[in-house]
Amino acid sequence: MRTVTLPPEQRHLPRPGRYAVAPGRSLVELAARYGPLPTYRRRLDLTAASLTVPDDGVDEGLDTTPDTPLGARPAFRFELSEPPAVVTATHVEPLDGGRHLQGSGDLELRGVAFPVLLRLRVVERTDDLLLVVGTARMSYRLLRRATGFRLPWRRPATRVRLLIAAEFTPEFTPAGELG
Repeated sequence: MRTVTLPPEQRHLPRPGRYAVAPGRSLVELAARYGPLPTYRRRLDLTAASLTVPDDGVDEGLDTTPDTPLGARPAFRFELSEPPAVVTATHVEPLDGGRHLQGSGDLELRGVAFPVLLRLRVVERTDDLLLVVGTARMSYRLLRRATGFRLPWRRPATRVRLLIAAEFTPEFTPAGELG
């Protein structure tokens, strides 16, 4: 008879809770391309970003079956200041053994929700930290038609890429607000 040692539980996200990005610990860039040529590149201000990992006892809550309640799924949220936009990813699933995360969600721009696929590479992960770098790629023509978003007229584009890098740490709760 042999003894088999099982590997430790593989976690793809930090412990359950709410995580935020500290000021100066993020990067957001908007880039436009016309075929293989970059035609426009601009840094954007990230006003707020959060990651909510539900406390449901399942492996990080990455159960994305249709009957799973929305509150029981992990969710990313990125708020941009100029142009005012919100990127949310609610259907998050691990890829490549947890080294990558893929989330489908929406880019809310000018009151219109445009579907996006956010692909994130996990750079570092601990029980209370998640450092990710990822992109959301969209067709410029479809984005312009759906939301009215336009680049400067001298900047032709076929595709738009939103590059996001963020370090999520536990959200600070003042001592007086603990219940």
